[in-house]
Amino acid sequence: MIVLRRILALVVKEFTLIMKDPKSRFVIIGPPLIQFFVFGYAATYDLKNVRYAVLDQSGSALSRQFLAKVEGSGVFRLTGMLHDQQQIAEYIDGEKSRLVIHIDDTFAEKVRRSVPVKIQVIADGRNPNVALIALGYLGTIVHQFNEELVHQGVVQPGSSGLLLEERAWFNGNLRSRWFIVSALGGLISMVVVMILTSLSVAREREFGTFDQLLVAPFTPAEILVGKSLPGIIFGFGDAMIFAAGAVYWFGVPFRGTIAALAVALLCFIVTMVGVGLLVSSLSMTMQQGLLGSFVFIMPAVTLSGLATPVENMPPWLQQADMINPVRYIIIALRSIFLEGADLAAVWPHIWPLMIIASLTLTLAAWMFRARSV
Repeated sequence: MIVLRRILALVVKEFTLIMKDPKSRFVIIGPPLIQFFVFGYAATYDLKNVRYAVLDQSGSALSRQFLAKVEGSGVFRLTGMLHDQQQIAEYIDGEKSRLVIHIDDTFAEKVRRSVPVKIQVIADGRNPNVALIALGYLGTIVHQFNEELVHQGVVQPGSSGLLLEERAWFNGNLRSRWFIVSALGGLISMVVVMILTSLSVAREREFGTFDQLLVAPFTPAEILVGKSLPGIIFGFGDAMIFAAGAVYWFGVPFRGTIAALAVALLCFIVTMVGVGLLVSSLSMTMQQGLLGSFVFIMPAVTLSGLATPVENMPPWLQQADMINPVRYIIIALRSIFLEGADLAAVWPHIWPLMIIASLTLTLAAWMFRARSV
């Protein structure tokens, strides 16, 4: 009984300390609540609003009937009606569409003759999970349409009817390993950089060397630069090693340019250094710095499109995701590895990183200067 009373006294003391400390109360309520809603809205494999385009060279009542079933399924969202095959590359390369449905000019005639009709579907293989699920939905629609044609007496029972001819660009076999591993360099380097930089200033405060650092002949900007460079060097080195490992160990194709890869990774790592230093400048202890890092990392990865497509998220969450640097580096890396993008092609994903980096580094410098007075 005496032992139990002593343990109970310690438990009560810990509960009291946690509830009296505002930061501790926030830790047990704030981050879990935020992550619950973020994961609940973002982490879903159910597809909706899958962007697709149509090249209908038949223009017949039957082709329009089939396309109406696709549009009415609630899964797909039409983004363009194409006029020639040259537009297919524009829509797939520019990510305007996940799928392009191509119906040739013999469609209606073959259907009425009960001759097997192939509908070509070109999928964006850069995200094989989305492509496979979307093709599965489309296969179900084709099967239902075939049954309707038999029921309506348009084709004879037992006829093959419509058949899907599937092609995937950039990842012909739809290998999920290519999809995941091509982005790992950015993700793993982010973890390294965030941990290194988020602990840097907090470590000085916790060890009691922060005041000594302030009286040294360094400006706050010089201190921040000195604390940034190790994280940048280690993070960039790790990212390039992982990129080489993706190619030579896992067999992921590298179709882009080294310059595009290096610039994209460097801009991303500088951005993450800014975020890490901002977390560190707000933290008084290493524990707070480490917790702040993981509070950022988990939602950032979930919202990045690494595993689940961004377009599945609610519109307000997609807008909020525009300030997520992980989203841009994942798109850039997959474009470089699988699509063969050069620096000009990935520039739309680099300049947002530069803006985010300038804002976070400036805010971190201001916070460091304000808290050092």
